[in-house]
Amino acid sequence: MTHSSTIASRLAAGVQPFVTTPAIRFIAHLGLCAAYIQGPLTKILDFDAALGEMNHFGLQPAALFAVAVIVFELLASAMILAGILRWLAALGLAAFTLAATFIALRFWELAPGQERFMATNAFFEHLGLAGAFLLVAWYDLDRRNEAGGKPLP
Repeated sequence: MTHSSTIASRLAAGVQPFVTTPAIRFIAHLGLCAAYIQGPLTKILDFDAALGEMNHFGLQPAALFAVAVIVFELLASAMILAGILRWLAALGLAAFTLAATFIALRFWELAPGQERFMATNAFFEHLGLAGAFLLVAWYDLDRRNEAGGKPLP
């Protein structure tokens, strides 16, 4: 065993008891879902702005899409946080995030400059969110498999 792998093993052993606790897992899920909780709450508090957002992206009928997005994001987030079909909710939010990213952050259509720069960064940040939700789904399904198919917290 090399010196660097020994250090890495010791570091991992030191942080594992803290990082793998249920509280940290919940905080991680909450952080990942934060935008999918804040967004719908903002839409509820300013439904006219939510309608404007749907109209801006050509999603008609705007009211139906706004309500669907609100319900979907809140429900999927609640499922992830509660551990109810977490894998399914995570896959749903991954797909939703990818679709919304390709609708809202079409950086390749923008002229070079600050707006394109910001849209490009946001596009790739959203790809990261989708990837994180895929990891949540993978981890949840893997843990279920190890537990004989039983749901886990």
